[in-house]
Amino acid sequence: MLKTAHGTETQDQILSITPKTQEQVDILKNVSTQYETALWQPVSPHYIKEETQVHLFVPANSSETVKDLLQRHAITHEVLLANPNELIEMQTRNDSTDPRSSSTYYERYHSLEDIYFWINRTQQDNPDKVKAILIGSSYEKRPLYVLKLSVNNRPNKKAMWIDCGIHAREWISPAFCLWFVHYSLSFYKSNQDITNILDNMDVYVLPVLNPDGYHYTWTTNRMWRKNRSISRNTKCIGVDLNRNFDANWCTEGASDEPCTEIYCGAFPESESETQAVANFLRIHKDIIQIYLSIHSYSQMLLFPYSCTLEEAENHSELFEMVQEAAQKIKRHYRNSYRYGSGAKTIYLAPGGSDDWAYNLGIKYSFTFELQDRGRYGFLLPPSHISRACNEALLAVKTIALKVNEKTKAPTTPAQTI
Repeated sequence: MLKTAHGTETQDQILSITPKTQEQVDILKNVSTQYETALWQPVSPHYIKEETQVHLFVPANSSETVKDLLQRHAITHEVLLANPNELIEMQTRNDSTDPRSSSTYYERYHSLEDIYFWINRTQQDNPDKVKAILIGSSYEKRPLYVLKLSVNNRPNKKAMWIDCGIHAREWISPAFCLWFVHYSLSFYKSNQDITNILDNMDVYVLPVLNPDGYHYTWTTNRMWRKNRSISRNTKCIGVDLNRNFDANWCTEGASDEPCTEIYCGAFPESESETQAVANFLRIHKDIIQIYLSIHSYSQMLLFPYSCTLEEAENHSELFEMVQEAAQKIKRHYRNSYRYGSGAKTIYLAPGGSDDWAYNLGIKYSFTFELQDRGRYGFLLPPSHISRACNEALLAVKTIALKVNEKTKAPTTPAQTI
């Protein structure tokens, strides 16, 4: 907290600003690349346009300057969050690290160390259903573990993949992966839907795709998005892992400039995290039918393509699935999710994992953007975790059951003689 000339205290803040003219758009683009601000929405100045809300994190030491500049150009703003630091503090305060000792374990955020501990414990406690698979390591040599949930050894079983935490600051994402595993293990045999799903398919869950970035958001900078790799000839750190897959790599909607939030990397799969995931999916592409990547925030259920405005070959099938999921969420939780193909629903974003998985042959490929719509943004309070995860869980179940139905081998009717 800083004291200003007037003796009032300024704090970090999140502002919501809607530019009305092209001139205001240009000023905002400028502001968002200076003054140590961090764009929350859209992710890059490149996407700022007239009449579209911008969410901007403004640190205390730039607060006066930024607000003066907005005022001078008659750009109205409202304070979305006046106390992000208190929220951050509240989210990192953790009473219990042992999943077995606390009923609210899954309604809190967990540090990377905690999550590694949880992975071990979950495997130990469920040896017949859970296996941790090491698929690679991060730039800073942290292990990347996938949990394989498998309740039976049926031959020719298909699978679903779920990854969380590709973007470091989206904490609700790893929280969902933990929630999903816990729910699956707790309710297998008592909840009909999850039983049906697990009886028919294995599930691969990667709780934190970007461990270096996630760890960094706990220790150093809560607003960090990218991984932590160091590139030659630049002081800027990190690649946007969701621009680093080989799907129209580094075209419009990504940047070849290392200092941006949407830097695509030196070449496709230049990053060890991306490569580990891509290699695993390549090896298992014939059994994995559903690919799911969990993000936040904005409440959207998206499917390919994000890297082009062209429609996916099974567009209408995917559209129906997310539509049904969104309708169910609306009915059960009274919360609205937008849905559609990535490029048409948000913006062009090439090099994404979902498009790449789709092109690999995984025809049911999705990206979920979880709660909320900007009230708290990346700083979704722990008290909202269970609602956010239950909404996403309902969408996952809806889609998995639909895929199960569609891909079940038709049972041949008994011959009538």
